Amino acid sequence: MNLIVVMLDSFRQDHIGVYHQGRATFEGVPACATPNLDRFARDAIVFDNMYPDGLPTIPVRLTMMTGQSTLPYRSWQPLSGHDLTIAEILGREGYVSSLISDCYHYRAPGMNYHRGFTSYRWIRGQEYDPYESAPPRRSVEGFVNEHYPEIWRRRVEQYLANTDDYTREEDWFPARVVEQAISWLRKNRSHQRTFLWVDSFDPHEPWDPPARFDTYGDPGYTGKRLVLPMGGLYEKWATPAEARRIQSLYAGECSFVDFWLGKLFDALAEHGYYDDSVIAVVADHGHPLGDHGKFLKGTDRMYSELLKVPFIVRLPGGRNGGRRSTALAQFQDVLPTLLDLLGLAGSTGATSGLSFRRVVEGDSDSHRDAIITGYHEGIDRCIRDKRWSLILRPEGEPDELYDLQSDPRERHNLIDTHPEEAQRLARAFGSVYFRSRRSSAIKGIQGKYEMASGSVE
Repeated sequence: MNLIVVMLDSFRQDHIGVYHQGRATFEGVPACATPNLDRFARDAIVFDNMYPDGLPTIPVRLTMMTGQSTLPYRSWQPLSGHDLTIAEILGREGYVSSLISDCYHYRAPGMNYHRGFTSYRWIRGQEYDPYESAPPRRSVEGFVNEHYPEIWRRRVEQYLANTDDYTREEDWFPARVVEQAISWLRKNRSHQRTFLWVDSFDPHEPWDPPARFDTYGDPGYTGKRLVLPMGGLYEKWATPAEARRIQSLYAGECSFVDFWLGKLFDALAEHGYYDDSVIAVVADHGHPLGDHGKFLKGTDRMYSELLKVPFIVRLPGGRNGGRRSTALAQFQDVLPTLLDLLGLAGSTGATSGLSFRRVVEGDSDSHRDAIITGYHEGIDRCIRDKRWSLILRPEGEPDELYDLQSDPRERHNLIDTHPEEAQRLARAFGSVYFRSRRSSAIKGIQGKYEMASGSVE
């Protein structure tokens, strides 16, 4: 049996048709069309309550690749000599493997996340990747407004320089990642056991979809194309029209990614991988789009727009497909589940996660009672079950409690009216999962992470 993992970056659950069911997320921005993910989901098991452990990009991938929880122990760090990854585990079982990605954080010096793969291919130039050193030919003025400081202008300039020569849809990152993946799948079909990890950095920002997919915005908009939004309260740096335009660009980016995923799904079917492979599609996290006043990720943004991710798994031949599960699970559970499905249950005990194979097989719709997530270096934590979401804030800030059934957009804080639910959730996880909740919270962590692999300071 083969294994295909498709990792997407920053793909919100509510921007996939099988999840949003035609309901628009933002006023004035049509519901995002993802016909290919929807088609894939028809023969798969769709999970509604899969959550990250430690955030963001690199800690998530460490958890997914090793099955080890990172929230209590690890921040944004290289793969260590003591980590045992999915590529190394499957290599011992005779799998031929490849990592194909445009996530430039993987290939930053010393990160080593390609270790154990038989082959690996990097697609360069995403976001702040120091790929081009010449100044961009396009003027940055069309992509920033008067509130962008010099450091943000330089970040946008790096992206423009990296993509100045892109004239066709096939030049863009989702196309190049998928085309490389299809090439590898075709050439390696003769192996008895194959494992492919396809890692698309899109729809991570910058959000700059080709014109054919940039159809979600107001056609009368005449402002700047803010492909790279800033953090903090957006009302301080963007007008409502600019914020809505950014939301529309994100939707267009998601649709563009979906289009190329359709090419990948077609190739998997054409070359027989649909018949003999476990295929999992997942995003590392979502992305705040001004839902609670801010764009971009951050330690304080512990809401569904960041935490709710798509997780869709297809068994060989589409077996048990067409089902939805509300079972609670976390990323450390994914590796033991995949190993279990591949017949390698004897290796799952070495992980800190718990296999949810029984949920995948349709024998249960229950897994965890609650989950906890956050940034290792942050103070804020979110604890959830199927109904309630508790956000624990630093000392001096009020905690938050939301009823996800009646208030899925998390607008009404019920911490004072339902303290018993907050106390129940807070007792579910011990002190090992928390840093000090003193007021001396670490700020600016997300920005530090994002710049770790770039040359723009």
